[in-house]
Amino acid sequence: MIVDCALYENGERRPEPLPVEGARAAAAAPGSFVWIGLLEPTSEEFEAVREEFGLHELAVEDAMKAEQRPKLEVYDDTLFVVLKTARYLDREEEVDFGEILVFLGAHFVVVVRHGEATELASVRRNLEQQPELLRHGPAVVLHGIMDRVVDAYGPVVNGLGKDIDEVERDVFSPEWTNPAERIYLLKREVLEFHVAARSLIEPLGRLMRGSLPVIDEDTRRYFRDVHDHAVRATSQLEQFRDFLTSALEANLAQITVRQNEDMRKISAWVAVAVVPTLITGVFGMNFSRIPGLSSAWGFPVVAGIMACVAFTLYRLFRRSGWL
Repeated sequence: MIVDCALYENGERRPEPLPVEGARAAAAAPGSFVWIGLLEPTSEEFEAVREEFGLHELAVEDAMKAEQRPKLEVYDDTLFVVLKTARYLDREEEVDFGEILVFLGAHFVVVVRHGEATELASVRRNLEQQPELLRHGPAVVLHGIMDRVVDAYGPVVNGLGKDIDEVERDVFSPEWTNPAERIYLLKREVLEFHVAARSLIEPLGRLMRGSLPVIDEDTRRYFRDVHDHAVRATSQLEQFRDFLTSALEANLAQITVRQNEDMRKISAWVAVAVVPTLITGVFGMNFSRIPGLSSAWGFPVVAGIMACVAFTLYRLFRRSGWL
């Protein structure tokens, strides 16, 4: 659906509704541009926008599929930017990804949103309250969107960090736990999020340093802060990735140690039980000439020997830490 379509002149929004048909012509005057927002548009809706602004067919195909990695491409005098939005679902311990695709021209900006990870209505409201910024043109809109997307990475990183702290406590807990599955699932989310955040650094670097259509010297500096935040998020995610790898290895080592402890205990109890079993096995054989069978003290003596041997073995194993 088409969420909003507005014409801006010298940083101020025109109050009257603006249809898609004829929008480009309405924004042809210097200092004017059109800002169109679409949410998961149908093919018919997007085709009308494509025809009106002459969007490149390859970029339009990417926008409809909504399965792209963050990138920046140049088609003649139009920029095509793909952003990955993210929010953290704490109960499921999953990162929910969405996608924002931006077509940026000299007098228009078309924003296509897929998913519910990041809303953009507040970005439009904030910019409309700063007409001095909007006077710089559509590039300021791109900066506002990218800034909102990268700022939303912060709560996701914090959510992952809290769950990773819980994993650390589970790995080194004295209680018998095996958080291997949780570690693996968290690592998968971290890796996927890391790819999205890292892939955004290169487009931001080009916007900040390179010579691109629509991005002038005045607006280029606005992207530096967004670039720094993206680099910081990527660095934190790399630390999370390395820690989860170490946690998985530590958890495996803990399991191996506990299994060895269990095997030692089992072996010690078997050793304690084997001597009485051997003695009773010998005296239980079907022979009539076994010493002590006819003695009244035979059973107490043998039982005492078994008890003393078993107790001695038990003490030895306790002292060595096997029991």
